Amino acid sequence: MSFERRTHMAGDIRSAHIGQRVVLKGWVDGVRDMGGVMFLDVRDRSGKAQCIVRPQGNATDPSDRTYELARKLRNEFVISVAGVVRERSNKNPKLPTGDIEVEVEKIEILNASEVPPFEVKEDTTANEDLRLKYRYLDLRRPSLQAIIAARHKIVKSIRDYFDERGFYEIETPILMKATPEGARDFLVPSRQHPGSFYALPQSPQLYKQVLMIAGFDRYFQIARCFRDEDLRADRQPEFTQLDVEMSFPDEGMVYDVMENCLARVWSNLGLTLPSPFLQLSYHEAMSRFGTDKPDLRYGLEIQTLTEMVRGKTEFKPFTDVLEKRLGVIGAVVAPGGGAWSRKQLDTLTDLAKVYGASGLIWIKVAAEGCDSSAKKFLSDDLLRDIRSVCGAREGDLILVVSHPKWERAYTILGALRTELAKRLELLKGKEFEFAPAWITNFPMFSENEDGTFTYQHHPFAAPNTHDWARRHEGLGQVRGRVYDIVMNGYELGSGSIRIHERAMQEEVFDLLGHTKEQQEEKFGFILDAFKYGAPPHGGMALGIDRIVMLCCGTDNIRDVIAFPKTTTMQNLMDGSPSVVEARQLAELKIQIAAGITKDMNI
Repeated sequence: MSFERRTHMAGDIRSAHIGQRVVLKGWVDGVRDMGGVMFLDVRDRSGKAQCIVRPQGNATDPSDRTYELARKLRNEFVISVAGVVRERSNKNPKLPTGDIEVEVEKIEILNASEVPPFEVKEDTTANEDLRLKYRYLDLRRPSLQAIIAARHKIVKSIRDYFDERGFYEIETPILMKATPEGARDFLVPSRQHPGSFYALPQSPQLYKQVLMIAGFDRYFQIARCFRDEDLRADRQPEFTQLDVEMSFPDEGMVYDVMENCLARVWSNLGLTLPSPFLQLSYHEAMSRFGTDKPDLRYGLEIQTLTEMVRGKTEFKPFTDVLEKRLGVIGAVVAPGGGAWSRKQLDTLTDLAKVYGASGLIWIKVAAEGCDSSAKKFLSDDLLRDIRSVCGAREGDLILVVSHPKWERAYTILGALRTELAKRLELLKGKEFEFAPAWITNFPMFSENEDGTFTYQHHPFAAPNTHDWARRHEGLGQVRGRVYDIVMNGYELGSGSIRIHERAMQEEVFDLLGHTKEQQEEKFGFILDAFKYGAPPHGGMALGIDRIVMLCCGTDNIRDVIAFPKTTTMQNLMDGSPSVVEARQLAELKIQIAAGITKDMNI
C-alpha cells in the first residue's frame, strides 16, 4: 500500500494553516450527510478536525469518486485525507480546530472497521468490563489519551529533574530472591533449577541499598513492581514507582529533593502545589484526622473528649474505655447534620461498626438544648460541654465514638469523617486542589493480635535513636525514622532513613522473631554487604500511578494505566491469567494439585 505522507496532526490545524494543502491520517470520528455535501471528522491522538467533501469531485480529475467514497465511511474507519485548509463558516468555539475545516481533494480508506461493541466517545455508557475487554477502543477516547500523554510528561519531567541533580538511573533485577515485604510475592519457577523460584520485586529496596554500599551515592529508577494482594480502586498487582536513594542524607534532605520533584511535575502540567509541605507526626495525623493519609482539603477535625468526660458520667461505654490506659473517646461534627433522619443516622452507625465500633452515639444540637441517643445517660451539662469542646453550632450533629484502643478509636472517627465529607459534598469542585503533607515519626513496630510484633513499614528502616535506647521497655514505643508523602487522601509514597549497620539490622530481625538461619537465608547478602563500609543512606518511593491519578483528577487507577487489571486481577483483553499447556508445566517440574481447575478462583 502506498499513500501520501501525513503532513499535520488533525488537532494541530489552526487559522495560520488556511490556504495550505494538508494530509491527515486517523480514524473517522463522525460522518454527516447533509444532502449534497458530506462532513466528516478525522481524529488522531492530537484531537480532531472537520473535513468537508463536495459532490463535484476533483476539478483536475473528473473521474475522481471522492464524494462516493466518503459516503461509504463509518466511524472508526482508518483513512487518509488530503485537502486545503479553509476558514470555517460555522465556527465551533468548543474545539481548538473549530475555526477551520479541510476541503477534501482525496480520500483513501486504509482500513475498514466493523461496528464497535461500544461507541468511542467520552460519555459512553459501556460498562468498565466491556471497555477493558476492548481496551484498544477505549484508549481511543480523548480523555484517556490525554491521561496517557500526561503520564508521559510526568515521567519525563521526573527523569529530567533527577538527572539535573546528579542521580543515576540504574535498573535493578526483575527476577530476584523472595523476601518478605508485607505482601505476597509473585513467584516465577526456574526451569534450570527445578523446585526453585524467583520472585518479582515488590520494590527494589535491597538492591538500592546495595547500590549505596557500592558507592553510587545518588540513585533513582522508574521501577516496575509487583504485589500479589487484593485490589482496590487505587491499587494494581503490577505498578510503577519512582524509586530514590541517597547516601549521607538526613530527613530534611529527602524532604527537599522529593518536594521539589513533585513541584516540578505539577508545574509542568500547569498545576500548583503549596510549599513547603505540611508536616504531621503519625500520632497527630491519627488524632486529628483518623488516618495516616488524611485529606486536608476540608476540616471536620476530630476532637478528643477522653479527659473532659472523665469523672462526669457513669455511662458504661465511656467508663469501660476510661479504665484502659490507651482508651479514647472522640467526636466529629457534621455541620447541618442535626436535620438528618433516623435512617441516615443508622447508616452511620453501621459504618462505625464495620470499622470496629460497638456502637455510635449521636448528639443533635438545637436552640433549646441537645438531644442524644444516650440522653438518659449523659447529663445536660455534659452534653453542653461536649458541644463546646467540639465547637458545634445550632443544627449540627456530633458523632461520638469510644474504644479501648486509641488507634482503632481514631480510625473509626476517620472513616466517619470521610463519609461526612461525601454526604456534605465538601470536595465538590476541588479535584484540582492539592493538599500535600509529610507524615513522620511512625511507630517502627506494630503489635499483632497474639502480642508479637511485626514491622510497620519494612524491617530496614532505622529507629529513632532516643527510642531505640529504650527498646527493651516495649517495642510499641519505638518510633522509626520513617516518613510518608500523602495528598488528598492518598499515600503517594513512603520512605525512611535506613539501617546501615549489621548489628542493628540483625537485632531488628531478632526482635521480629527471625532465626539466624532465616536471616542468613533471606537476607544474607545485605547483611554481608553491611560489613564492608556501608554508608548511612535513605530515600523513598512514590507511586507514579497515584501521581497521575491526582494530576488528572480521576479516582480510578485503571484510568491512568494503558492495560490495567480488574479487581479480580484479570486482563480481560488478553485473557490472563490463563491455563498453560501440560508440556510447559512438565518442563518446570510443576504439578497442579488435584481438583484445581481454571474455573476456580485461586
